[in-house]
Amino acid sequence: MGTDLHELLTSLRVWDPELTELPVLDPDTAPAEPLPLFARWFAETVAAGQPEPHTMSLATADSEGLPDVRIVMLHGADAGGWSFATHAHSRKGGHLAARPYAALAFYWPVLGRQVRVRGPVVTAPAEEARADLRARSAGALASALTGRQSEALGSPEELTRASEAAWELARREPDTPAPSWTLYRLRPDEVEFFQGDALRRHTRLRYRRSPRQGWARELLWP
Repeated sequence: MGTDLHELLTSLRVWDPELTELPVLDPDTAPAEPLPLFARWFAETVAAGQPEPHTMSLATADSEGLPDVRIVMLHGADAGGWSFATHAHSRKGGHLAARPYAALAFYWPVLGRQVRVRGPVVTAPAEEARADLRARSAGALASALTGRQSEALGSPEELTRASEAAWELARREPDTPAPSWTLYRLRPDEVEFFQGDALRRHTRLRYRRSPRQGWARELLWP
């Protein structure tokens, strides 16, 4: 028997009180810059047991302005920006080469929180990309060495053969370079923190960077 999608959607609820804690975001005590608040929220999210809190949506646009979005992993966040990695020849790599601007979104339902980040994207030096890859697992290296990301795949067997060869090389030579593997840094112009509220009086705190005055904060209507 088929499932009625509309009925299923209307039956669902967000932030089940038995599973979700909704903290309070006090804008008056928020730091002057967004990075310390992001680091604190991330640590609290990990402590709350949110699965895979380091995953995020990455939105880019192609040369014609058509958007695309996918889930990627956060590799770091510091004064240099929010970092992620991919092959330069992948679809997102091609988008960033044509339009070096992107947006990120984190969703942490265990605490009813979102963080949105957007700004220009720069490419980190190649040695930093290599160091980032070396710091990760053999699986991450094998995935990078498999290569050909976003290209058409002839068959599952073709992927299996390429992956097996990449895993063997990654285990045998863990310092093997993956030349197209690229580390990107999004340097935010804008960061928004969203804290959910059971009465739908959500708190939205937006930081916006000014070239001369640094970060400015403002509240947004939910």
